[in-house]
Amino acid sequence: MTERRSWRFLDGALLACLVALAVAATWSIWIIIFRMAIRDEEQSHILLAPAVAAWLFWVRRERARLCRPARSLIGPAVIVGGWVLAWYGFTYAFEAGHHFGALLIVVGAALTILGPDFLLRFFPAFASLAFMMPIPGRIRSALAHPLQEYSALLTQWGMDLFGQTVVRSGNVLSLNGQDVAVAEACNGMRMVSALGLVAFAFVFSFPMRNWVRVLIVAISPVVALVCNVVRLAPTVLLYGYSSKSVADVFHDASGWAVLAVALAILWGVLRTLRWLEFPIEPYAAAKAVR
Repeated sequence: MTERRSWRFLDGALLACLVALAVAATWSIWIIIFRMAIRDEEQSHILLAPAVAAWLFWVRRERARLCRPARSLIGPAVIVGGWVLAWYGFTYAFEAGHHFGALLIVVGAALTILGPDFLLRFFPAFASLAFMMPIPGRIRSALAHPLQEYSALLTQWGMDLFGQTVVRSGNVLSLNGQDVAVAEACNGMRMVSALGLVAFAFVFSFPMRNWVRVLIVAISPVVALVCNVVRLAPTVLLYGYSSKSVADVFHDASGWAVLAVALAILWGVLRTLRWLEFPIEPYAAAKAVR
């Protein structure tokens, strides 16, 4: 059951109130989520997600004129589903369900006023909010070990290639008598999660075919690994030939800086596909060119 009409001030007020109430009702969960984002650098992508969602809404702002408020029972259904999931997660120590349930409650509050048509037209923006969910410990553990191993191996190979001998023992790289554990320096988990979010924002910021979007998002973990090696190599050099304080500053500052390198690589992939004359533009745009 939906009710459509032109936008009124009351619609905006109701939307703001319902979303605020949903956030207030789940405030304790959001506090936990953002504490994790601030204290754990491997969860720091959470802080980027609201900005990415806002950006994707802005990119599609012209579509808002085509949408009308459609008060829908889908919203309350999503709220109930979110509450059940949050309760189940809290009762049975299922953290992912507890966190995701809070997100569904807030989204359901918005959908109560906006309706399903708004969700479909702005789906990438809504979907990007999923990146606000912390990565479960089991998944992090499963990804961290191979990332550490490959990062250490590729860093040693790259530095040896340029004449800088590095001794590797497992995930520990030794240079000039200084040991650098990849797990402590940068294991790449932050790059994988953050770049996944950046790649998602990148592919939905420009018109392109869906297969191109899937390809770019799919290769983002490989790009993250490459960028992690780019960050790790100078980090090892600084630990080996400079003071620990300088190396620590570089390590902390370079974590976000290499995202610019990752974006440049993704843009280069897109340009290469165009140079190879693959059909990248959406079908409507391609027909217009012909």
